[in-house]
Amino acid sequence: MDGFGPHELLECYARGVFPMADARTDERVYLVDPEIRGVLPLDGFHVPRRLARKIRSDPFEIRINTAFSQVVGLCAEAAPDRPETWINSSIEDLYGQLHDLGHAHSVECWNDNRLVGGLYGVSLAGAFFGESMFSRTTDASKVALTHLVARLIIGGFRLLDTQFITNHLQRFGAVEVPRKAYQQRLRQALKCSAYFGRADALTGAEALQVTIQTS
Repeated sequence: MDGFGPHELLECYARGVFPMADARTDERVYLVDPEIRGVLPLDGFHVPRRLARKIRSDPFEIRINTAFSQVVGLCAEAAPDRPETWINSSIEDLYGQLHDLGHAHSVECWNDNRLVGGLYGVSLAGAFFGESMFSRTTDASKVALTHLVARLIIGGFRLLDTQFITNHLQRFGAVEVPRKAYQQRLRQALKCSAYFGRADALTGAEALQVTIQTS
């Protein structure tokens, strides 16, 4: 990865490719361009009823970009349902540099001043590329995702790229699209300007209202 820095990484995202490693301990990094891509339509986001009730109760304090490196580090940790991750130290460092440039962001769930869940991703023009999420308590990553979607809608984003599809994401309305269709969506999103927003967060009720108005 000599000579490959944050600006080169942004160029990769603009082309529709993203970095991965085979394992946390493998220092090699390769670029991925899936034939089938996961996308979460911002105008088709669906929050299950039980989760919506929980979000309205504001079970967590939502913070934005206050512990980015900690979020990435926790996403990189192994978990019972994820014994291995694709985030190695080189990737971790690259996203830290993107964060310093204002192109990488974290949405964080805090409980009693402890980080219990969250996610991070990359913003470029009107596209947001969701990278990874984690939970250390029930539903924390789902709450973070809902707050992310609301923020993207308010900020004028056009594309939320989830890279791959999981059962977790499908419940929220994520779909798979062929590479050519994804590239078309990406080109349109890159023509738009968008704003990730200020550090303050919405309440749960406000976040849900934003997603309902758009869907």
